[in-house]
Amino acid sequence: MKRLFGTDGVRGIANTYPMTSEMALQIGRAAAHIFRSGPGRHRIVIGKDTRLSGYMIESALTSGICSMGADVVLLGPLPTPGVAFITRSLRADAGVMISASHNPFEDNGIKFFSREGFKLPDELERKMEDLIFSGALDHIRPTAKEVGKAYRIDDAVGRYIEFVKGTFPKGMTLEGMRVVVDSANGAAYKVTPWVLKELGAEVISLNDKPDGLNINRDCGSIHPDIILKAVKACKADAGIAHDGDADRVVFSDEKGNVIDGDQIMAICALDMFKEGRLKGNALVTTVMSTISLDITMRKAGIDVVRTAVGDRYVAEKILENGYNFGGETSGHIIFMDWNTTGDGPITALQVLSIMRKTGKRLSELASAMKPMPQVLINVKGRPKRDIKTIPEIKLAIEKAEKKLDGKGRILVRPSGTEHKVRVMVEGRRRGEIKTIAEGVVKVIENAMKKM
Repeated sequence: MKRLFGTDGVRGIANTYPMTSEMALQIGRAAAHIFRSGPGRHRIVIGKDTRLSGYMIESALTSGICSMGADVVLLGPLPTPGVAFITRSLRADAGVMISASHNPFEDNGIKFFSREGFKLPDELERKMEDLIFSGALDHIRPTAKEVGKAYRIDDAVGRYIEFVKGTFPKGMTLEGMRVVVDSANGAAYKVTPWVLKELGAEVISLNDKPDGLNINRDCGSIHPDIILKAVKACKADAGIAHDGDADRVVFSDEKGNVIDGDQIMAICALDMFKEGRLKGNALVTTVMSTISLDITMRKAGIDVVRTAVGDRYVAEKILENGYNFGGETSGHIIFMDWNTTGDGPITALQVLSIMRKTGKRLSELASAMKPMPQVLINVKGRPKRDIKTIPEIKLAIEKAEKKLDGKGRILVRPSGTEHKVRVMVEGRRRGEIKTIAEGVVKVIENAMKKM
């Protein structure tokens, strides 16, 4: 059967398959059919980031949903975690976020949240695909008063800002702290700067003027050099960098060093454990996180539970085992006590609150975990079959593992959000693992040319 959904919804170049208006309309129809349950009117929430193509996709999705008899609540530009929150708050039947996350502006995507605010499981996405490609919905055409309507909520950003502020310790402020924020010209361009200002911080706001074309362009969490330089130049206490839809965050410490998702998880897990707030004394993360995280957590008495790549798999494992914290090295951090998905603004506040209550600088907090050298190289292209079944690639991986001699690891996997194969090697010496990674990459490139 044809596939639309990847690791994080449907994604591609806007106005080319599958991210066309026609397909967005069909996705809207399938979603409305699946999420309508029981009598009465049904509502689906739609938010988006700041991409130019968001208008096109939003209109098509709205048309498809309304054509199946469900109403649409339009939120406008809002971070992905804000859409999850508003979906729950309004008791809507589902939420939709139009975004391609950290991808360049010419891409776009569609991802769904259930009424509880969780990303959809694989089986529900497969059901949606089956409805679209089988034509099963072609005959379902509500008419007259059964057709859905669309209306806009003008204060969605304000509602989310107040929600985020509510996660900050009562009685605590950020007065006296200077923070640099890089919003990536994306969905958090109003949210994070305003949250920090309202809590008393001095905020230097960068890349907060989206024009539909500049989202993620040489800025934000995938281009941290900007925030590192700005923190040092402004003599700030910390820097915060989001991606386009603000479901992730990376930091700069006061010295201009990157603090990634693994370090953020270490800082927060240790604090939660110390205060007795870490349920199950466990941290959930993916196979991409550094071995150093396991070592640091083990010393503190905290278990590390691994999942496949994708923050929805982290969320599923947290729910399955009754935990309340986890995330990814990319900066998707889930505080299940507050939100159901990776939340960049909430994560930013939690780290700043730990700095404030401990009186420690971010560099000192981050020093609790010493990252093992890691090299990640992306190979352009998408293999037509399981990459590990290709003999020459399988042999290259085996040779790499032999060279690492149990003192490191290699992970080779196709990206779920881009047409790339990711090669990650971790070990004791950066020069050695870089050479190993480049060798495997060369084999993959040659093998893919033959496909």
